[in-house]
Amino acid sequence: MSMILSASVVRVRDGLPLSASTDCDQSTGMQECRKYFKMLSKKLSQLPDRCTLKTGQYNINFISSLGVSYMMLCTENYPSVLAFCFLDELQKEFITTYNMMKTNTAIRPYCFIEFDNFIQRTKQRYNNTRSLSTKMNLADMQTEIKLRPPYQISVSELGSANGFSHISVGEYKGTGKISAAPHQRLEPVTLPGIVSFVLSLLCGALNLIRGFHAIESLLQNEGEDFSYVIAFFLGTAACLYQCYLFVYYTGWRNAKSFLTFGLICLCNMYLYELRNLWQLFFHVTVGAFSTLQIRLRQPQGKSPDYNV
Repeated sequence: MSMILSASVVRVRDGLPLSASTDCDQSTGMQECRKYFKMLSKKLSQLPDRCTLKTGQYNINFISSLGVSYMMLCTENYPSVLAFCFLDELQKEFITTYNMMKTNTAIRPYCFIEFDNFIQRTKQRYNNTRSLSTKMNLADMQTEIKLRPPYQISVSELGSANGFSHISVGEYKGTGKISAAPHQRLEPVTLPGIVSFVLSLLCGALNLIRGFHAIESLLQNEGEDFSYVIAFFLGTAACLYQCYLFVYYTGWRNAKSFLTFGLICLCNMYLYELRNLWQLFFHVTVGAFSTLQIRLRQPQGKSPDYNV
């Protein structure tokens, strides 16, 4: 009999399980598939956004979007189109129900376990294909799968039993080459991150303009202090370096962001005679906000074992 057996929601960057089916079968075959679930959860950041793993009499399918992966286990004869329509429904409901900021900052496994109620209802509906009323969605999904078929993962690609060996996926249609160094890939950019990036550029531009004005004043009045020029240009460099740290991965990234923020504070303390309190508050606040966004946008690294 073809049917969906279980499903789970996992965070891509570290494999943290956010929700899962609570009525999972405990047979030997299912226990083996749970091991594959665990190994796949550690490799999600290295894999395309739509994949299938065939494990004998069972198939594991998953899709990933916005830093979250939706995984399901079904029998080998369950239609692929229905499987990915099922995952697509889970994805739409999860995104609608939960704020992505909460999923990015979650630290507890299964902190959205109440989502299992929706998983169970949807699973029952998809296991009774006669009651399905999604013919249009099925047709759209069938076309999409033909145009961009899911990547077929072999069991050998999962590496050693501890799940830490590298997967070499190669070229995947529609996704390009999979990065050989996933630890250098940062999480997707959020709206607050974009705002902090733009504000940092603005502060850098303001410092640069004031620096050139200070140079002009220095040339016209020999008694002017050249250290103000240095402070303005150091502030510009610090703001631009914050933008760089937000966009690119680098070693000691968090420490560098705090040191850069400290430099911004020192420059503004030195320039307090040339700026009013509101200007000082704006520059320091933007520096603190950018430092926070750099801290929140962490690299997608190797996942710990959450016993999934």
